[in-house]
Amino acid sequence: MKNEEVVAEHRETDEATSLEPPSYHPLFPVSNRSADFLKRHFPGSTLKDWISWPWQVKNSFTSVDQLSTFLGLSESEAATAGSDVQLPLRITPYFASLLEGNDPFHALRRTVVPVIQELTMSPGESEDPLSEMDHSPVPQLVHRYPDRVLFLVTNFCSTYCRYCTRTHIVSQQEKAHSTRKQWDVAIEYIRNHPEIRDVLLSGGDPLTLPDSRLEYLLSQLRAIPHVEILRIGTKVPVVLPMRITRSLTSMLRKYHPLMISIHFTHPDEVTPETAEACNRLADAGIPLGSQTVLLHGINDTPDIYKSLAHKLLKVRVKPYYLYQCDPIPGSSHFRTPVESGLEIIRNLRGFTSGYAVPHYVIDAPGGGGKIPLLPNYVEGYDGKDLLLKNYEGRSFRYPDYL
Repeated sequence: MKNEEVVAEHRETDEATSLEPPSYHPLFPVSNRSADFLKRHFPGSTLKDWISWPWQVKNSFTSVDQLSTFLGLSESEAATAGSDVQLPLRITPYFASLLEGNDPFHALRRTVVPVIQELTMSPGESEDPLSEMDHSPVPQLVHRYPDRVLFLVTNFCSTYCRYCTRTHIVSQQEKAHSTRKQWDVAIEYIRNHPEIRDVLLSGGDPLTLPDSRLEYLLSQLRAIPHVEILRIGTKVPVVLPMRITRSLTSMLRKYHPLMISIHFTHPDEVTPETAEACNRLADAGIPLGSQTVLLHGINDTPDIYKSLAHKLLKVRVKPYYLYQCDPIPGSSHFRTPVESGLEIIRNLRGFTSGYAVPHYVIDAPGGGGKIPLLPNYVEGYDGKDLLLKNYEGRSFRYPDYL
């Protein structure tokens, strides 16, 4: 979908009243890093433009040629430009400002810049590894678990992650955002199934919708008596933090209980801009959790994940899930051994606050749902005594006599 077509739907944003020097703006923080990137790569634009989320979407980088204007592309990155297969690419100017220009192994850069390895299909990989389409009773709805559904409300993301589970539906060039008529089919299914008490809006990214369209969804779902909880899955606070406007948070707080799961990947994503976005959401009474995908060479060491977890807690985000990377096509260079995830949990449990310890899970291929993985702290029984091993490796007995 062309940038101009997307932006036409996104006119709702805070208006700036004045333009201050770099690193400060009355409505949203602008770091010196962002101001420098704006000056170098968008010389005709202002800080007022930069904090406008429609401007960010309109001016996103969508081709390898555009990336070459500020990144020294590696051979594997540059090769994607000549590929017969057009890999989806979109990076907001804000997130582009965080990328290291001369290091192709830079963690954030690897998460958003395509490489030619994405065209290598490895054994066990699938376009729909979670079999979501097999659990879709009506278009855009996945009903896998008994009491909750996944509502895929859009195909559009402001920035495309290279390891996305739904690469088979995001970035489609037809109509990125669904029509109200299409949504109403899914809403009617939810209305007719009283066992559904929890609805998760995902996609694509729901927070790329204009306020009015997002509010239509939330209001329709909140009006269903048996829907108790509404949730939103998003990466917008990380890649497009200026989208979290005061008007958006004012609207969202009307639909409690509402929770938001934010997709964080690396501690370098926690910037002053991201902190502002998360604190605005938290101030609106919205519980925030982070969903992190375990990625080789990016966040698969205990020290890096612990740093991320601690930074998240400081901006009022609970580390919620640590996902084993799904086997989508071309993802083998991202995936890690399961032992890497277990090692992270072993180095968190007991060594930091329990709030910083996520659930480590595999979303089972074939539609089996999330399966939690834990280090083995239970050593067995001696008579009726349960033998336990703590975080230090010391053994203890618990009298399990009842």
